[in-house]
Amino acid sequence: MKTQTITALKILLIMTVLTGIIYPLCMTGLAQLIFPYRANGSLLKRDGKIIGSELIGQKSDSIKYFWSRPSAIDYNPVPSGASNFGPTSAQLKKQVVQRRKVFAEKNLVPDTTAIPKEMIFASASGLDPHISPEAALLQVERIARARNFDISQKQKLIKCINELTEYPQFFCLGEKRINVLMLNLTLDNF
Repeated sequence: MKTQTITALKILLIMTVLTGIIYPLCMTGLAQLIFPYRANGSLLKRDGKIIGSELIGQKSDSIKYFWSRPSAIDYNPVPSGASNFGPTSAQLKKQVVQRRKVFAEKNLVPDTTAIPKEMIFASASGLDPHISPEAALLQVERIARARNFDISQKQKLIKCINELTEYPQFFCLGEKRINVLMLNLTLDNF
């Protein structure tokens, strides 16, 4: 009985060191060697200063920039999560009506225009960095007015949206999307 316990403890110790220390260190080192940009969180820098991550949505309520989809956690990556309101929730309905109203007013969108779902519903993680190209196009007029763009600059902005649109992976996974941070960084170069 005593030898079985000692053997079990030895195996536990060996497996703990193997799977809890050696394996994670090897995988971390390998990831740093093969794709360091991704392994370090896809961080974007400007003038040597970190300005965000390609993978995490950021709050932007300025009329001069594209808006991300709403976040139930105010874009804080630590408690990532959703509101957990169900389809019959009065609170969810109130939020959706308010978000639709604000989006339509600020973007000069008629009441009859369908607003893309990602602009009125928060994502499950609260950190989704993408919106649909349609949501971006609905924001063009607001941004063009706020930045005093002429017609050619407005056309350039629309072209930029088309160029930055990402298509479904392997032609079937996901939907067409555009990274809001990348779009806003490109917008700053106009």
